[in-house]
Amino acid sequence: MAIRPPKLRQGDTIGVVTLGSPLDAEIINARVATLQSMGFNVVLGNYVYASDGYLAGTDQQRASDFMSMIENPEVKLILPSRGGVGVAGILPYLDFASIARNPKIVTGYSDITVLLNVLYQFANLITLHSLLLISFSPDQPQYNFNQFFEATSTVRNVRPIANPPGLELVGKVGGSVFGPIVGGNITSFVDTLGTPFEIDTRGKIILLEETHEPINKVYRLIKHLQQAGKFRDCAGIVMGECTNCLIAYGKTYEDLINETIVPLGKPLLTNLASGHGVYKAAVPIGAMAHLDANAGALTLVESTVSM
Repeated sequence: MAIRPPKLRQGDTIGVVTLGSPLDAEIINARVATLQSMGFNVVLGNYVYASDGYLAGTDQQRASDFMSMIENPEVKLILPSRGGVGVAGILPYLDFASIARNPKIVTGYSDITVLLNVLYQFANLITLHSLLLISFSPDQPQYNFNQFFEATSTVRNVRPIANPPGLELVGKVGGSVFGPIVGGNITSFVDTLGTPFEIDTRGKIILLEETHEPINKVYRLIKHLQQAGKFRDCAGIVMGECTNCLIAYGKTYEDLINETIVPLGKPLLTNLASGHGVYKAAVPIGAMAHLDANAGALTLVESTVSM
């Protein structure tokens, strides 16, 4: 069983770090103020405001910020400011034994996908494909906050991962399977292939979502995963949204799923609100789940946090 980090309580301390691309200080400060208004204490990494082109400081600096939050006993949740690019650069500098000894809630999406899956594989830690610091804005749908705090602050052995009303999960290929969830952003997933941090999908339920890519590019990414064997031994597949993805050569995202994912014959759910979409389901990476494509349901069968 994977390690469940202690749950988040009001008044706890949240550690904010920038692990990939930089974010404007004005945005960081506004989002931090929102967290404080919710009753949380906030500590900032030494390099949270750093900016060196497309990276927020060196790989070693960003990794040191993450490890300082892991080793700070007051910090209960590590909240990256944003994704972007560069998260893979910190991985060689992480101490996975220390992370396993000091489990914290780690959450995010986009390029943070790489970190979430690596922490599960190398530290056996359940992580959360959910909100980033930039998500804590006044215009964020209440659904997103409800999902986030239900996943981080409640201990429930069974929790359905359900879309908001009016946005239904769709079973495309029938079947009922159990397995831990892995995955996230497709581009970030593909970027792990051929590295020491390649995502292991054997016996797993794979979550995939993407943003701002033309459908022909998404086709290339899906085929890369397929030819790398990532669908061969998986238990099932959950396709999230392709947010603002452009139709290419007359093909839509739905066409792509029907023509490339459906023929794989794996139990398949589509239309999960996640990642870059307006609505963001909180999906634990490494937690055991039941994918019932016949019923159009995805249900966690273990708690993702501990007391």
